[in-house]
Amino acid sequence: MKKIILCLAVLAAAHCVQAQSKSVYDFTVKAIDGTDFPLSQLKGKKVMLVNTASKCGLTPQYRQLQDLYDTFGGDKFVIVGFPANNFKQQEPGTNGEIQSFCTANYGVTFPMMEKISVKGDDIHPLYQWLTKKAENGVADSEVTWNFQKYLIDETGKLVKVVAPRTLPNAEEILNWLRS
Repeated sequence: MKKIILCLAVLAAAHCVQAQSKSVYDFTVKAIDGTDFPLSQLKGKKVMLVNTASKCGLTPQYRQLQDLYDTFGGDKFVIVGFPANNFKQQEPGTNGEIQSFCTANYGVTFPMMEKISVKGDDIHPLYQWLTKKAENGVADSEVTWNFQKYLIDETGKLVKVVAPRTLPNAEEILNWLRS
């Protein structure tokens, strides 16, 4: 019995080490134009991943996200937007419509990805990693609404989950960017 318990403990520890060794860089997503976007190209940068929607009360956060990107974006920081239709169908458009909306209304220049699912049975593998401690090695979370932000450090590890209503220019985000 002791040997079985020991074996189970070793397997559990190995799983935790494996989860913690995986990073955001292990994922390739599709850009909004359909091309592959390996997140490994963001190595060495702080990254904010945010699920977005065009018909939400929080949609004006696009402007603040773009302002943040204009101020801090470049060699050390990038924002990556993930349109998602998981909350009251507030992102019903096609990828082309979403891209046009973001450009025309908010001048978005940060990378936007294809529309994905950020929760439920069809959750995208990246968001599975972001929301499960067993996979990201940091914390369990649930995407509660549009414009939830995930902060990733320069090594590709999850640092913090920021609530949807917290503005992109909130002091906690600015402090993280400046650190």
